Amino acid sequence: MALAEVVRNKIERQVLSISGLALGGIDFEQPLGDVGLFGPDSVVWRVHGDFSSMLCGGVSALLLQMLHPLALAGVWDHSNFRQDMLGRLRRTSQFVSGTTFASLADAEKLIERVKSIHLNVTGQDARGQPYAASDPELLVWVHVAESYSFLQSYLRYRNPSLSLAEQDQYYLEVARVVEGLGGENVPTNVQQINAYLENIRPLLRCDERTLEVVRLLKNAPAPSKIAVPVGKLMVWAGIELLPQWAQDQLGIKISPLTRKGIEFSMHRVAKVLRWAVRNGSWSRAMRRVGRLP
Repeated sequence: MALAEVVRNKIERQVLSISGLALGGIDFEQPLGDVGLFGPDSVVWRVHGDFSSMLCGGVSALLLQMLHPLALAGVWDHSNFRQDMLGRLRRTSQFVSGTTFASLADAEKLIERVKSIHLNVTGQDARGQPYAASDPELLVWVHVAESYSFLQSYLRYRNPSLSLAEQDQYYLEVARVVEGLGGENVPTNVQQINAYLENIRPLLRCDERTLEVVRLLKNAPAPSKIAVPVGKLMVWAGIELLPQWAQDQLGIKISPLTRKGIEFSMHRVAKVLRWAVRNGSWSRAMRRVGRLP
């Protein structure tokens, strides 16, 4: 086997080891012909199919979500993410990739499973405000923070020329998932998303627990020592993707020179990952619908 192929396989194994595929339980290549919730011609498949930008977007999404005190409290009280950050990232990755690329039955099964889990995620935040993960408004916040972050990362690191109409279509398509979870009045285009984010800002706050999430993400484990620099780059790329007001709220300052360095390095890492990863969820789903050999 040629050296390039050995390197390629090694990179792919390490990348997939931090994804939802590492958890197993979903066969993205069966049943043949099943297009799932969206299908290969959807904008969601395009955006979520770029593994590199999704990793950065996932970091950004988590940090943005944790600025909402009720979302933070639910994760803090009912998740072991502080002891197992990698496991948390894998589970989130599995839900996103599964609802996007899996067969219709598997996607619907994932949605129903999470709906069931949400029923037991209740409590009070640090100031005594009650929360419930099944609250339609809270579901919409988590969804908007996530989909906004994924799209911003895709625009930055994959396709800055994605048209406004296609961006609107992405939000319209992906709303199907949060509506399945119980979300209501979901914003479904760029204008509505931007208005939603502006309107919710007074409810957001940064406290000691939020800052602990930032610290944990900055020190998230990598699949190997050689992958540590790449992992740290992706975390900082995710941080840099945050809206400026969110960075300010988190007390994060990134110089213009550092921003350019992050973007320059991330573009190059992304090219390597795209070259290496041939068996991710998108590729397997494309084989399922007959678009790849």
